[in-house]
Amino acid sequence: MLRVPVLSKSGKPLMPSLPSRARRWLKEGKAKVVHNDLECFAIQLTFETEENTQPIALGIDPGKCYSGIGVQSSLATLWMAHLVLPFKTVKERMELRRVMRRARRGRRINRKLPYSERCHRQKRFNNRRQGKLPPSIRANKQLELRVVKELFKLFPISAIHYELVMADVDKTSGRKSARSGVGFSPVMVGQRQMLTWLSKLAPVKTHQGWQRNGNGTTQLRQWLGLAKDKKNKANQTPATHAVDGVMLAAFEFTQWREWHSDNAKHGDWRGDVQITPAPFAVIRRPPVSRRQLHLCVPSKGNKRRKYGGTVTRKVFRKGDKVLAEKAGKVYIGWCSGDTEKQVSVSDASWKRLGQFSAKKVQLLQRSTGLIVVPSPGLLNLPLLKGSI
Repeated sequence: MLRVPVLSKSGKPLMPSLPSRARRWLKEGKAKVVHNDLECFAIQLTFETEENTQPIALGIDPGKCYSGIGVQSSLATLWMAHLVLPFKTVKERMELRRVMRRARRGRRINRKLPYSERCHRQKRFNNRRQGKLPPSIRANKQLELRVVKELFKLFPISAIHYELVMADVDKTSGRKSARSGVGFSPVMVGQRQMLTWLSKLAPVKTHQGWQRNGNGTTQLRQWLGLAKDKKNKANQTPATHAVDGVMLAAFEFTQWREWHSDNAKHGDWRGDVQITPAPFAVIRRPPVSRRQLHLCVPSKGNKRRKYGGTVTRKVFRKGDKVLAEKAGKVYIGWCSGDTEKQVSVSDASWKRLGQFSAKKVQLLQRSTGLIVVPSPGLLNLPLLKGSI
């Protein structure tokens, strides 16, 4: 059953409540609806109460293009999310920026002069630092951290469970090897930095997904009876990545215990945790282009206008949630650009719905840096056949 996040009068997160109790508090004036950047329905009490909480765990399943997050208590699944990471977008833009920078330097240098007299600008400061995160990886981790911080404002999270990734690929042959132990994956980059950021919020426990001794993540997911969709990881459903986030959070309430016999070594999971339907959301960042010097291709007259940024000629900014009307139809989307008299509105996938007259566009919410598409109702996690 759905649980509604509850905040105290001072804004401190308390244990989630049942919807019936939340409705009664709202009707009696003992609570009010509060807004949050995750667009999760939450209430704040208007009276003083005891701030007693129970353990609530947060599970993070990191990936290169998609990540899964789950919030779990011992009695219910509280929230799930599928994060669409900006890895590919940032990587493509960094490559384009490199090409444009080299082209500008090539136009500036007069190659008819001797090399010692050419205009080669020296570095202004020591920017050759070691241990720097690549921009694409940093963007991924910052999106995950942003969502985690928003969840800490809604739930009294006491522990974070994070899955460590280890690529198992033989560099010489390029094939997967169970014993090589040598490999590389972009997901591995930045794990240490991410754990440092998360440790400032709550105690962090790491889990190794490649373990095969019975107490790995796959074994716990099977013990919980959760099914995973491995065919297409781009599917925006709980079965792709959010299920792993819930499974990782369930580590807080379960434990692997080994027992030995005369000729074999065995083990089993022990604990009490209930997987229930919960709200599900798909979250991404609005892919707004950063402000650049000019367009890549010259326009008429060999002049290039400025490009990028979030400012428009209207009262809207790129990333604002708006309501637009055209030909008797109403659209809800996000501002993605403008012309002299019109405003471009795009959907959650940043595909343009159309260009609308600025007079028929209404601002719903200022940009928060997130595009959140919550599910219309409760979503069940997929169960294995024969599980309860």
